[in-house]
Amino acid sequence: MSTAAAKSLNLLVVDDSAMMRAMLTRAARLSGLPIGAIHEAANGQEALALLETQSVDALFTDLNMPVMTGMELLRIIDERNSWPGLLRVVISADGSAAKRDGADALNTLRYIEKPFKPEAIRDVLAALL
Repeated sequence: MSTAAAKSLNLLVVDDSAMMRAMLTRAARLSGLPIGAIHEAANGQEALALLETQSVDALFTDLNMPVMTGMELLRIIDERNSWPGLLRVVISADGSAAKRDGADALNTLRYIEKPFKPEAIRDVLAALL
């Protein structure tokens, strides 16, 4: 097995719903793919604090959250350019064209609508590896 294939992904799951964070974490762990650490945050502000201290390869964020929304989080990540290799995935119940376009403009890799099937998370993770 090559070194690239053996790499595990460290994830950051950002959602104000603890149940949704648990579902995303479970889907990632059950994907059969090499997953390293999975960090969780309840809003964008917590996510930024984690990004400052943890090694994260991929960010999965909701958009509608208190304190700091997912769109604000993505905008700050884009403006700071402190995490150039960070892969960004939006998972939201809001699938409007405006939200999708806004997320695309902030360099998101994929936009997954809730409710989602675990296979959608597996497919995104497989594409990241």
